[in-house]
Amino acid sequence: MTIRLQRYIAFISVVLFLAKLLAWYLTNSVAILTDALESTVNVIAGFIGLYSVILAAKPRDLDHPYGHGKIEFVSAAVEGALIFIAGLMIIYEAIAQLIHHAPLQKLDWGIYLTAATGVVNFVVGTYAISVGQKNRSLTVEAAGKHLRSDAYSTAGIVIGLVLLIVTGWQWLDSAVAVAFAVMILVTGYKLIRKSMAGIMDEADVALLAQVIKVMQENRKAQWIDLHNLRVILYGDVLHIDAHMTLPWYHQVTDAEREIHAVEELIQTTFGNRVEVFIHVDACMPYQCKICAVPECPHRHHGLQKLLVWTVDNVLADSKHGKETD
Repeated sequence: MTIRLQRYIAFISVVLFLAKLLAWYLTNSVAILTDALESTVNVIAGFIGLYSVILAAKPRDLDHPYGHGKIEFVSAAVEGALIFIAGLMIIYEAIAQLIHHAPLQKLDWGIYLTAATGVVNFVVGTYAISVGQKNRSLTVEAAGKHLRSDAYSTAGIVIGLVLLIVTGWQWLDSAVAVAFAVMILVTGYKLIRKSMAGIMDEADVALLAQVIKVMQENRKAQWIDLHNLRVILYGDVLHIDAHMTLPWYHQVTDAEREIHAVEELIQTTFGNRVEVFIHVDACMPYQCKICAVPECPHRHHGLQKLLVWTVDNVLADSKHGKETD
């Protein structure tokens, strides 16, 4: 699904780029040139994104035991850098237009063509964001956000050109270009920041909270403690590993049953593209105070307070329970 959509995005980006070049050729508007320059980024990013999505879909191998999903972070970083460079180029062209005052012409045709590309970008971008978020594909989501931000800038450029026709103020062409160049710079920075966070395996607090919430809401009494939880997203594959404390007298088959229960719970919630690794810890006497196992024959203390799992306590490296003594 994501590969096919990325192919469409790459093809559409070429068509829209040619349409914007035609609009710029007809009008000589630096604001429309702004849109065209950003579309060059769409074209390059579209094909880079297509390559990264195809590579990310490859199964893991001996050289890449966690799969190839991280290529999507690299792709998004390249796209963000290209967006940022396009923003700088737009500001340069806008200033040059203010200084030299090249005459504008056929703005009506330029507005029609530019507006049409904006509508297409908005529709395709919104759909790509939805698919990217559903399939946890950073490349497709980034492409969708880029297309939709392109649509917003196109809308602003069209409004600026309409005002230019109404007022006759030629400087509006450059002013509109600079305003949306700043927006493009911000978009590029945010995309670079997000991709670098993925490359550096920065914790996704929102995703962590979601995983913990699912575990807490479906918690079994024998799941005494959960700690050292880590969640990493590589492409569309979610890797989860954690330490879970179970009753010390459980046999291997009992522990295996509980691990499979956790795996099924996570996969039911987040999809089949999930790998779960659980390290089993044996409970300690001091954890009786946070243990809800009914009729435990080896209990040293009664249950005092069940520990509610949260982002703050589940990320801890050691077992819980000592602090309640």
